[in-house]
Amino acid sequence: MMKPWKRTLFIVISALLIFFAGAYVFLIFKGKAIIINKLEEFTHKKTSIADFNVTPPFNIGIKNLNIEGLAKIESVSISPSILYVVLGRIAFNRIVITKPEFIFEKGIPKPVETAEKIAEPQAEAPKEAAAPPEKSAAPKIEKKRAIWPLIFKRLTIKDGKIDFTDHTAGQSGIKINVKDLNFNLTNLYMLPVPVITNFDLKAKIPWQEGQEEGKIEVEGWLNLFKRDIRAVLNIKDIDGVYLYPYYSNWVDLEKARIEKAKLNFTSNITGLSNNLTAECHLELVDIVRKPRSPEEQQEKAEKIADAVLDMFRALNEGKIVLDFTIRTKMDRPEFSFGEIKMAFENKLAQARGQNGIKAEDVVRLPAKILQTFVGSMVDLSKAVIDGTFAVGNEVKKAAEGAFKKEKEEETEEETEKTQ
Repeated sequence: MMKPWKRTLFIVISALLIFFAGAYVFLIFKGKAIIINKLEEFTHKKTSIADFNVTPPFNIGIKNLNIEGLAKIESVSISPSILYVVLGRIAFNRIVITKPEFIFEKGIPKPVETAEKIAEPQAEAPKEAAAPPEKSAAPKIEKKRAIWPLIFKRLTIKDGKIDFTDHTAGQSGIKINVKDLNFNLTNLYMLPVPVITNFDLKAKIPWQEGQEEGKIEVEGWLNLFKRDIRAVLNIKDIDGVYLYPYYSNWVDLEKARIEKAKLNFTSNITGLSNNLTAECHLELVDIVRKPRSPEEQQEKAEKIADAVLDMFRALNEGKIVLDFTIRTKMDRPEFSFGEIKMAFENKLAQARGQNGIKAEDVVRLPAKILQTFVGSMVDLSKAVIDGTFAVGNEVKKAAEGAFKKEKEEETEEETEKTQ
């Protein structure tokens, strides 16, 4: 006769085998439809998967995942942790995303106005009676962002691309493409435990055909629970001329006769208890001016550019550099004009006077470039992080078997900034 402990062990093992066998069969027949449904519910975009397979023990393979207008991924390999599943946690030993192409847009495309439309007279708007004063709305209580109980032991992105379009830059917008993106992340615990998460990223930015490509490198660690972080960001060979739409309203490159401008950017990021400080260093490493014939007169913009460059060289042993500090929050990163403006004013205050150039005449150009460029990178990073967390939540709900449709609040459209 079988002993009680052996009978209990046999029952437990049998139950687990039946559970995993049932889950395995369920994923084979329903897994593809569930993933498509959840992605469409979250993104509101048509989603398709060319091939879906499950191999023992619960290794999931996805080929040619397409989220219309948002992402195209050649393959995804997912290996869940059976041990954590038994313990009631949703965890992944390994997720490998190969050759993804992510698409992000900021703002909306500006309509092209024809000459007839511009010349069309505007009808006078009817006068309306003054509206009664609205009752003061009750202050909105900001909801605290929930941390979903997910565990990623290793997340890898291989040979990725990012197509970022900023419709708010200049008259026709600007496109920034990132290629050869390789990202590694280990030990990301979305649980209230103080675990160190390590990450590193390398990518290239092909600014213009035939020109030297930019290079991005990020390496560091973070503690999601304590909201601590330490990282170093390096962006080399930034093409300042390609980014011209960001500052086209403040300077005329033709008049300043700037043909090429290459910059390097470094930021040492430190965060403690959600307070994040980024010590930033920007250096102009190469500038090429368009040749001017002897009979051409020097424009005012060219004179100002020459004077400012000479000031910076005199203050930094021939180098053109700017150091500034960004202070923000780790969970809600923000970037303001003030830090750069103050850095420029302090720098120019050391040398201006003899050339009669005011700080406000020269601060606008580089400050606006950095404000918009870094701001766009913050928007892009935030979109990626928020998307990762949100998809993780959908995976959790799907894995737990609670595949009930939930009503989601529609995201409010971003209001246009007043000019």
